[in-house]
Amino acid sequence: MAGQRGEGWAIWVVGLPGSGKSTLAVGLREALLAKGVDAVLLQMDERRKAYVPEPKYTSEERLAAYRMFTDEAVGLVREGRNVIMDGSAYRVSMRRDARKKIFRFAEIFVECDLETAMKREAARPAGKVMADLYRKALSRKETGQDFNGLGDVIGVDIPFEKDSMAEFVIDNSELTREETLGKTLHFVDTWLVSV
Repeated sequence: MAGQRGEGWAIWVVGLPGSGKSTLAVGLREALLAKGVDAVLLQMDERRKAYVPEPKYTSEERLAAYRMFTDEAVGLVREGRNVIMDGSAYRVSMRRDARKKIFRFAEIFVECDLETAMKREAARPAGKVMADLYRKALSRKETGQDFNGLGDVIGVDIPFEKDSMAEFVIDNSELTREETLGKTLHFVDTWLVSV
């Protein structure tokens, strides 16, 4: 059940691994802070370890982790905080669950072709998530080789479900970081005035 207007808001930045969603979420928070708008940044890759200390990335585990992620955002919004959520959320139902629970909610879908996402992800160093996810997932699909700790990979093993209710869609395949952030900020500024 959605809350009341006196509460904060939440924006969920979603898309394939390597689409640029995390870069956009961080840039969005920094730009809003510079304008005097405070927002908490919740990143699924960081929060997952708190929810599931030894993640296996199974479908059931992902659903449970995303429920906890949504509930954490809901709690912050009800405290009057603004939240930027950064997480793939590959199932429409995950995002719609947040939409039902948060009165002032927007989804930003960072669209990106799989080839570009794969190139970007391959250049990312290991950190919060396993490096070179796509290459390993494709290799596993072709050869059956097992990679310890590699669960289902979005875009290879499981599809990303687009939601027709997304408030803003930006194709990030060709844009620079600055262009993506600028266009998204324009949307957010307009959206904040309307909610």
